[in-house]
Amino acid sequence: MAKLPVYDQNFVKVSEMDVKDEVFFGPIKDYLIHSVVKMQLANKRQGTASTKTRGEVSGGGKKPWKQKGTGRARVGSIRSPLWRKGGIVFGPKPRDYSYILPKKVRRAAMRSALSLKTQENKLFIIDDIKLPEIKTKHFNAILKSFNLDKVLVVIPGKNKEVELSARNIPNVKVMCTDALNVYDIMKYENIILHKQSVEKIEGVLAV
Repeated sequence: MAKLPVYDQNFVKVSEMDVKDEVFFGPIKDYLIHSVVKMQLANKRQGTASTKTRGEVSGGGKKPWKQKGTGRARVGSIRSPLWRKGGIVFGPKPRDYSYILPKKVRRAAMRSALSLKTQENKLFIIDDIKLPEIKTKHFNAILKSFNLDKVLVVIPGKNKEVELSARNIPNVKVMCTDALNVYDIMKYENIILHKQSVEKIEGVLAV
């Protein structure tokens, strides 16, 4: 098992933590990360875009002019796709873009993403996060100690003080361990993991 440093809120190393190699120092498989991020983005799509076909556009029940004798092209409806305000041919209709990849693939992608952040020295473990009150400046002080911006902070469970103190800081997101996903790991440049979160993550992702 490898070791990673554990810091306090002032970015002072207080100890080291044994972490499982397969979770934080495993092989980095870019294609798995890409596949899972693509799936997550597809699942976020609303799929509500809609257009009307010639059968759905209002009007057009009457033939504009008689078939023969006018010298004009024959037309059956003013709502033909060739006409202004006519129906749309092969336009988008509401659909479901979501799909699910196998659990093994999603977990392997998570291991790859965490290993990538560890390899890039952009993953930090903090022993605890304690704030005296709900104030943005208290949480900002922790980020300034770590000298980080665009950070994903992963905490073991709901923490009202931390979540409310961080919500107005741009490019910072606080997330519970259960909600951790590949998309957010890749979206934010740095990750701060609560010490207890590391244990939870290993419990799920360890092979």
